[in-house]
Amino acid sequence: MLEIRELTAADAREHLAALGEVLFDCVDGGASVSFLAPFSRADAEAFFEQTATAVERGERILLAAFDGAALVGTVQIVLATPPNQPHRADVAKLLVHRAARGKGVAKLLMKAVEQAGLRAGKTLLVLDTVTGSVAEALYKNLGWTVVGVIPEYALFPDGRLCATTVFFKKLSPM
Repeated sequence: MLEIRELTAADAREHLAALGEVLFDCVDGGASVSFLAPFSRADAEAFFEQTATAVERGERILLAAFDGAALVGTVQIVLATPPNQPHRADVAKLLVHRAARGKGVAKLLMKAVEQAGLRAGKTLLVLDTVTGSVAEALYKNLGWTVVGVIPEYALFPDGRLCATTVFFKKLSPM
């Protein structure tokens, strides 16, 4: 049974190893999510320690997907925006462990992102993803609007360049 939970900073620190394992697995699998090889579990845990601090400061919302007791996926909402953009947030680091893919984890996390965004007073969400990826198809299927493609935007962990597709979604209370 999949369950999505919003993690506090204390929760994030309690689940640091599991969050780190999901990130490590994604980077190890070649995902372009800001990190280059070599990338260790310690590096992944350090990233989520920084994330926990950002959650503590109210700069991020951290959501996690649990399959029973196992943490299998995560996503973040970056709330720290300029003063003239209080209505907007960035979605970052949608990560699903390779062993948990194909079970609807990413879809549930993204639906939870929209709900959490609304609870935080956001009416516009923005994200980017590797062009041609499974995630790109997911966002399109969930009603996100493509802004455009930026060539050679980022690197895969092995150093190869990749394009990114930028999306937005307007939120409205139900």
